[in-house]
Amino acid sequence: MNNQLINETLNFYLVGGAVRDQLLKRPILEKDFVVVGSTPGQMLSLGFTQVGKDFPVFLHPQTKEEYALARTEKKQGQGYTGFVCNASPEVTLEQDLARRDLTINAMAMDGQGNITDPYNGLNDLDDRVLRHVSPAFTEDPLRVLRVARFASRYHYLGFTVAEETMALMTKISQSGELTVLSAERVWKEIERSLTEKNPEVFIEVLRKCNALEKLWPELNALWGIPNPAKWHPEICSGIHTMMVLQQATLLTENPVIRFAALCHDLGKSVTPGHLWPSHHGHEKAGLPLIEQFCKKYRVPNQYKKLALLVSEFHLHCHKAFELNPKTILRVFDKINVWRDPTILPQVLLSCQADFNGRLGNEDTAYPQAEYLTELYNACTKITAKPYLEQGLKGIEIKEAIYQARLTLISSLRKA
Repeated sequence: MNNQLINETLNFYLVGGAVRDQLLKRPILEKDFVVVGSTPGQMLSLGFTQVGKDFPVFLHPQTKEEYALARTEKKQGQGYTGFVCNASPEVTLEQDLARRDLTINAMAMDGQGNITDPYNGLNDLDDRVLRHVSPAFTEDPLRVLRVARFASRYHYLGFTVAEETMALMTKISQSGELTVLSAERVWKEIERSLTEKNPEVFIEVLRKCNALEKLWPELNALWGIPNPAKWHPEICSGIHTMMVLQQATLLTENPVIRFAALCHDLGKSVTPGHLWPSHHGHEKAGLPLIEQFCKKYRVPNQYKKLALLVSEFHLHCHKAFELNPKTILRVFDKINVWRDPTILPQVLLSCQADFNGRLGNEDTAYPQAEYLTELYNACTKITAKPYLEQGLKGIEIKEAIYQARLTLISSLRKA
């Protein structure tokens, strides 16, 4: 089926994020189209392939881009799936756009570049405001997370959440609807936020609308918990954690490292108040909290693994120059640097983010990373081969390698 016949037969529009990002002069990652006045039968006759189960979505026969029939949605049940869909040919473009979350996502563009903007998205785009389209915004609890993610994505352009939209997000948070969201959808939004320019804004927006305390109470609890001023001029553990996330974002685009940075001080949330501002043992106290969060939201193992290592060993890395050779080797063994050469650089980047995520410390050098990397690289040159040639076996080889590494670290150790 050729494009000309499709273009002549169907009344379709580019919608949503593609229109928004084109107007913002941002890269367009994918295009979505809405088709007005058509039916599934007509779409199939034109060569489209239907992929949507809950509502009619079709793939273009050549471009494989998504074309959805214009539809309305009516809330029926809890969560983000409790909707009844009407995709009859009588549904108008304006009705389809009305079901969208934000005004800047509720614009459509025809083939000539003309914009349909029934909800003043262009004005909000100019004013850098994230504003809901209608009161129906509250019908989908996932929108709390989506708006927070948009806030993190467009923060660098000056976007903020409208007060009335924040009020609706707070209403959703207090309704208990967030608890019916699937673990996968919650994690997907968190993970996507970690790839944005300002993931800390995602957390801050969730906190402001009371969603963070519902979704991640251990992280939310860090605000107001003090640290020793000597090491943390910013005092507050929550503020420190946001600064660490900012630093991790400057250091790497890897969301796994950014997640580890976000989790590194969770153990401080369970320090008894009478011990504040000291947090002795918070490194290991954070481990069950990370395990609990990762189990709850089915977080991929690579995220959990690094977060656990960084939580347990970030103070060891900070104190690298004070550690004796046996302790350094024990840390290397626990981190398992011998089997996975990628893990130490990730741990050290997370620790550097923690070190720099303190008031006045943002640009301070972190020589511990270079030092530990030097020791590790030197140790990797010690292999089993010479000990095999000496006739050693099994545990003897393991012990010989350990002693050789210990001697080497001792010779390179910086007091």
